[in-house]
Parts: sequence; structure tokens; C-alpha cells
Amino acid sequence: MEHILIVDDEPSMLEFIEYMLRKDGYEITKTHEGREALELIQAGCNYDLVISDLRMPDLDGLELLKAARKGEGDIPFIYVTAYATSETAIEALKLGAFDYVTKPFQVEEFRNLVKNALMAHSLKRKVKVLESERIQDNQLIGISPLMLEIYKLIGTIAPTDSTVLISGESGTGKELVARAIHDAGHRRQGPFISLNCGAFPETLLESELFGYMKGSFTGAVNDKKGLFQMAVGGTLFLDEVGEMSPAVQVKLLRALQEKKIRRIGGTEEIAIDARVIAATNRNLEQEIENGNFREDLYYRLAVIPIRIPPLRERKSDVVTLVRHFINKYNQRLHREIRGITEAALSCLEQYHWPGNVRELENVVERAMTLESTDFIQVDRLPENVRRKAGARDNSIPLFSLREGLDLEAYLQKTERQLIERALELAQGNQTRAAEILKLSYRSLRHRMKTLNIHKPPSS
Repeated sequence: MEHILIVDDEPSMLEFIEYMLRKDGYEITKTHEGREALELIQAGCNYDLVISDLRMPDLDGLELLKAARKGEGDIPFIYVTAYATSETAIEALKLGAFDYVTKPFQVEEFRNLVKNALMAHSLKRKVKVLESERIQDNQLIGISPLMLEIYKLIGTIAPTDSTVLISGESGTGKELVARAIHDAGHRRQGPFISLNCGAFPETLLESELFGYMKGSFTGAVNDKKGLFQMAVGGTLFLDEVGEMSPAVQVKLLRALQEKKIRRIGGTEEIAIDARVIAATNRNLEQEIENGNFREDLYYRLAVIPIRIPPLRERKSDVVTLVRHFINKYNQRLHREIRGITEAALSCLEQYHWPGNVRELENVVERAMTLESTDFIQVDRLPENVRRKAGARDNSIPLFSLREGLDLEAYLQKTERQLIERALELAQGNQTRAAEILKLSYRSLRHRMKTLNIHKPPSS
């Protein structure tokens, strides 16, 4: 049973929220004082959610969140307030609040918001227990802002049966997102069946999806159920859906529209009850323009689109991922690697990861296999990772008395590299980049203009 802490200095609102959420089966602790709420959090009470007013006489909601973040930093906050302004709302979300609502609010919408916050928190907690639980391959790893947004979206859509289209480069973890949606939804007791559409020629893909009747073609010695039937009550995950031939696309569209299929060689229409989640590393909108993918099928699949960011856009997750892979391969390789050196970690953080999380995992596994010490050393990393990560060379250049050095050009080049690195770390947020470089926002903007830096590097 999830445990929720409610804090509001308005007694009637406190009682109303408590009554509503107790009816939904949650365990409730309530207080009308912000300082008492902080004491309860700091005392180690294991809350799954805090619902707080913004304005309270002793300790306001933002201060409560700041103080709570120093200890139990992963507790989600939902603010309920009659005094929301753009400034307070932005500050609350900037500090890591899950969401906020203004009084009066719609009861059903608020209940759904609570459910989504708890769902997202449950997914996030899987990251936090990597040290104590057996490592699994079907976990989503990452606590960067981009990944937290995906966890929040998963929590929102998991209870529905809407089709989902997951897009992203190879190696970003599209199937893991699909599994997380399945595991968090009401179909989690049903099967999760995965099919790589690019691994089958047209005729075999059709029979895999829809099944066939005995004698319908050479080799069909028995009736066979297709994956749509096998996934009844669960989820059918269609990976690399952009590889489907036009003929199979037509049949898939009909199955999604009619909720019925017909086996190859059969005449009977069979009702299906499986949620469909598709994934692709192609740009399907471009494929539509090129005439390779049906526009009506695209919109049928992309009822809920999810884009998985490449690792280069969420480099703050590299440390978390490396720790996860060290734990994983300590178990698989029967090793006792304790960690990674700062130099090696710096290389991994600077590398651009064209192969995304899958490439990072391979690099860590290789390094651990070769490592003879307790920590992964930089020379255990592949040469291409060390070379490309070391492209930013901050050492003093050598120059001769005869040739000299163009100091102005060298300083401009170095300044450009440092600003681009800060923008990369800040994911394009110029205010945050200025903080990283210990500059004012105006000074950073002036330097970017002088150096003709218009946007963050694509890395």
C-alpha cells in the first residue's frame, strides 16, 4: 500500500484530500504544519508521495521540497495551491516537483495525477535499488531530466490500451520502454511478446503475426496461432515496424482498426485483445513522403508517440549506467570490480556514443573482462573511445621561438570549446551553462555572439 503525506494549513482541504485518497486505498499521514512534515520526512518515514500546499505560515512548500531533497531526494511532490503564479510554478518544477494543481480542482483529474506520480516513482525506484537487488536486463536506467519525463509519461499511459509508437536510434532501449509500459499496466499478468519485423521476409512475417491453417501452403502441416492470438490479454511489441512490406502494413492496419484477424488460408475472423506497441529507428514521416510507409497506419500506431533520446543527449546518465553495468557484469563474469577511475569515467562522459546505451554496455563489459585491478582504468577502454573523448585537449601547446603562437586564436579556440562543453552538459540551457562556467547570463550571451556560437553542438 502506497503511503502519502499530506500537508496543508487549511483544515477543510486537508480533510477533503485525506478522505478522497483513503477511499482509493492509500495509507495517509497528514499535518497542517510544514516543519512537522519536514520532521516526518527526515525521521525516515517511507513516503511514496508528498502532497503539499505552497503557502504555509511556518515553512512554505518550496522550502519543504528543498529541505526534503537533501535527504529523501526521490520523493515526488504534488502542489495544491490557490496562489500559483508562473514564477512559483516554474520554480516548483525546476526544483523537481512532479506537478501542481490549483484550487479548486477536478477530483478525477487529481486522483489520476496522484496515480501517475506514484507510478513514475515506482519506476524511478528501480534505479535506486541496483546496489541491493540482482541485476536484471529489462530495467530502464537513468535519472536525467529527459528520462524522468519518460517515466512520467509511462505512468500516464500504462493504464490505457492505446497503441504506442516508440522512436529512437538503435541501442537506446526502445524494448525496455515497451516492457515498462506493459509491466506498469493492467495487462502485466498477460504475455509480453516481442517480434522484430526486420528479421522476417514478407510471407513469414505475415504467418508469424496472423497464423495459418493446415494445408494453406507447402509445409503447413498443422494449424498455427499467430502472435496476435498468443498475445491475448497482454502486449504485442512490434520492433522495427518500419521494415514491414506494404502488403503486411495493410493487414496490420486492418487488424488494429477492426480488432480482428484472419489466419492465412482461413475464412473465420478471430477477435483479438492485445495492446500493440511498435518501435522504429527510422523517420517514419520521411518514409511516408518517400512512399515506403502508409500514413494511415502511422497515425494508427502513433496514438501515443514516445521519443527515446540518444545517450549523447543525456550524458548525466552515464555514471548511473556505468554503475549498473559494473554490478551486472560482476555477477556474470564473477568479478569484484569496485568502480571506475576518474580519468576513465571522464572519457566515457565526453565520448559521443553513436551506439548509445548498447555501445556503453559493451565497452564496460570489455573493460571489466580485461581489468586486473579493482577499478576500471582508462587504458582498458577501446582506443576509439579514448581518442575521440580526448579530442578536447586542454594541455599547453608546444611552440618554437621561430614560429611562435597566435595567442588570441588559441584563447578563442579554447574558450569556444569550454562554452560548447558547458552547453552540452546543460543540454542547451544557456542559464545553466552560465552557472557551470561561473559567468553571468549576459556575459555568456556576449561571448557566444562574439564567437559566433548560435546553438549547442550536436556532438
